[in-house]
Amino acid sequence: MIILSKLADYGVIVASHLAAHPDRQATAAAVAAATRLPPATVAKLLKALAHAGLVSATRGAAGGYRLARLPTAISVAEVVAAIDGDIGLTQCSVHATDCERTSYCPTRPHWAAINRAVGAALSAISLAEMIGPLAFMPPAQLFADPRMPKGEARTLMEEPPR
Repeated sequence: MIILSKLADYGVIVASHLAAHPDRQATAAAVAAATRLPPATVAKLLKALAHAGLVSATRGAAGGYRLARLPTAISVAEVVAAIDGDIGLTQCSVHATDCERTSYCPTRPHWAAINRAVGAALSAISLAEMIGPLAFMPPAQLFADPRMPKGEARTLMEEPPR
């Protein structure tokens, strides 16, 4: 199983919350309360997102955090990379020098292609899409189309069969 770190997952939740209200600033405490994440974790994530240039911070009594760009211009890949660093499914994908098998490993070139595909998939999804209506649609409705023959599937966004 391939799984994001808990911090990267929480980072996407925090960034998506800010994307849902791009015109407002929110304090770390308010984001923590709204997302039901631990305040210390949210503060750490907001700091990492700000360091990566994905959120901007304003100090002072009326301060807070907001996205630095429009939600359509920030990808899930950027958020994950801000929290976890480069996206890589294997150690050698990101840190080739840490693996003694790099020079003769038969799977290494294939992992690089897989990493590019995963990175492209995460790059193709914006924060705006993470908060869009399809984000909350049950998977069965996303892929089931009663007009399609059994065994075939398509998303509801595709053209209907003719």
